[in-house]
Amino acid sequence: MSEFALRAQGLKKTYKAAGNAPAKQALKGIDLNVPRGSIFGLLGPNGAGKSTFINILAGMVMKTEGTASVWGFDIDENPRQSRASIGIVPQELSIDPFFTPGEIMEFQAGMYGVPKSERRTLDILKAVGLDDKINAYARTLSGGMRRRLLVAKALVHNPPVLILDEPTAGVDIELRRQLWDYVLELNAQGVTIVLTTHYLEEAEELCDTIAIIDQGGLVACDSTQNLLSQIDNKTLLIRPSASLTAAPDLGGIACQLREDGRLAVQYNPGDMHAGAVIGAVQGAGIEIVDLDTQGAELETVFMKLTRQK
Repeated sequence: MSEFALRAQGLKKTYKAAGNAPAKQALKGIDLNVPRGSIFGLLGPNGAGKSTFINILAGMVMKTEGTASVWGFDIDENPRQSRASIGIVPQELSIDPFFTPGEIMEFQAGMYGVPKSERRTLDILKAVGLDDKINAYARTLSGGMRRRLLVAKALVHNPPVLILDEPTAGVDIELRRQLWDYVLELNAQGVTIVLTTHYLEEAEELCDTIAIIDQGGLVACDSTQNLLSQIDNKTLLIRPSASLTAAPDLGGIACQLREDGRLAVQYNPGDMHAGAVIGAVQGAGIEIVDLDTQGAELETVFMKLTRQK
């Protein structure tokens, strides 16, 4: 069995021209391996090709060229096994409003051929905090509850790979944390998680490895720590003893006054050490009562690699 949960080699997709719209190459030869048991981030701006990539793996979009496999099953040679090995939590809240969560789960399990004796409807709904809503119509559920129901639906056939496509979009902070706690629990049980998100702090906190797709091509794929190390700049956060109305002139060193009253001083450790930065601040007549350092953030790496301003 392959050491990778997902594999793609030379994966291409071109959408044919329609009407006045020209043909569009959504994927331009993606080579990507997702290790088993990982939490893998798949990032990129809108229209980069993330959804096309996911839909090809799920069997909902036909690829133009290349190969792909899920849990060792080629999507062309073993389509049933590959689809049974993956669970998709889509962006859209696509739930029949006239069905109850219990009915939705049972219908989904039937679609995957799960025998009634092996179905875990109540257990899964309990795990996502919806067991008390098992007989409520889906139209009465809040947006956050519907989002959790989508996660439950994706788990009815016990897939070893779970793809979460923007799972916390529009979800409040408390529910987001509850959802991630459950996802981390699934990962601890051996489920491979693939996450797409616009909340880059989520990817930075949760993902072992991150791939970035831009304009249909893979522009980066590395461990989260290695991606962050690509940015040399650091930020020194300084709290002055007295409130300031403006950032001081530090002789060419970038400095901003934040809303919380701290100074954010950016510097490159290869050109200047922190002591010199502190000396420049003190030389400007500022007494320091507290300081902290801040490394690169994933957002900075993302913007750099996707050439966004």
